[in-house]
Amino acid sequence: MRYFNYLTQAEEERIFHSSPAPFSNCSNREVLSHAIGAALYMPATRINIADDLISGKHLGLVSVVMDLEDAVGDYQVEFAEDNLSQQIQRLAGLIRAEGIGADDLPLIFIRIRTPNQMEKIIHLLEPFLDLVTGFAIPKFNVEAGSEYFDIICSYNERKPSHFPTLYAMPILETAEVIFSESRFLTLYRIKELLSKYRELILNVRIGATDFSSLFGLRRGPDMTVYDIGVIRDCITDIVNIFGRADEQYVISGPVWEYFENGLGLKPHLQVAAFEAAASKETDGVPVKHAHMDDMFNKYMQGLFREVLLDKANGMIGKTVIHPTHILPVQSLYVVTYEEYIDAINIVKGSGEMVGVVKSQYANKMNEIKPHLNWANRILKRAKVYGVLNENENYTSILLGHESSQRETSVLSYS
Repeated sequence: MRYFNYLTQAEEERIFHSSPAPFSNCSNREVLSHAIGAALYMPATRINIADDLISGKHLGLVSVVMDLEDAVGDYQVEFAEDNLSQQIQRLAGLIRAEGIGADDLPLIFIRIRTPNQMEKIIHLLEPFLDLVTGFAIPKFNVEAGSEYFDIICSYNERKPSHFPTLYAMPILETAEVIFSESRFLTLYRIKELLSKYRELILNVRIGATDFSSLFGLRRGPDMTVYDIGVIRDCITDIVNIFGRADEQYVISGPVWEYFENGLGLKPHLQVAAFEAAASKETDGVPVKHAHMDDMFNKYMQGLFREVLLDKANGMIGKTVIHPTHILPVQSLYVVTYEEYIDAINIVKGSGEMVGVVKSQYANKMNEIKPHLNWANRILKRAKVYGVLNENENYTSILLGHESSQRETSVLSYS
């Protein structure tokens, strides 16, 4: 698997200074933690999951979460479990029959309800768990958390040696995390538990929808989760506890729940970049982007703005519920050439006598020690998502390939 592998060689060479590196669920934990990107949620009740994954129906899909929790009604649980087992087994059969490498599949996660359900799913899927990267654990708390980790550890100790490690992604979304009187103690206890199982943790994820429900709140499509004060404050504290450079976890941004914006408003932060990209010429031939206005309808202004704020607050990765969210989110994780050059120069300067230098672009100050942690994070992201050429921006990825305009009208949560 590799980001933006649908681009032609010519498109890739035009867009990227350094192309994204390949990875699989056998890659090391640090790479996988950053590689999850836009994780597309699918209800485990869907009967065509395996065929969709094999066919590459969703352009750019790199990670998928098969959901047994909120997307499944209580009366559907048994059917969802059976269907999930059938889909994973069918996926294994299609791989054998069609000669498709498991490395060509997206990273697969399963979101479960309880420790007992996790044990049941592992038992059902054990011969096929080489296709699964890990479990998403909703409503994570210390009490059940220890039980979840014991189950995962038990499996990893007995699994075949050629099977990949099974990982966990705890989701912070309970009342104890967001209510101010219990927040810090709860977060400290969760971090203490996660520290014991650090090698099994890929992401710490944030469940902003569950947080919002506790206050009867919901952001509109022209707003971000950071505009809701009580949610913003909780996210700030989660980053404070889990995002510290000396023991940093990859923190994933909350779900974006809108998949169409009928207002058709162009994002004020991005419109100039889009228009510049759309007016460029390649080899003397004007680049045609007749669907640019449609793209602004499809990829809502709130989504772009929220991902930018996720990044500014130290988060990488996002839960998405519609395939049209995949490319916009992923494109914003690609490292710009200027960021890359700054990061390289800061890392190179870390062993020298100089403490501060003017950036190569002569537009900012690069302080070696204060900016070193930032530079190392940029280089980790650059390895997974690539580095843009100097005169390119993320719109080059969105507009650079005709197949990226392919209409995806079926809601993943249907």
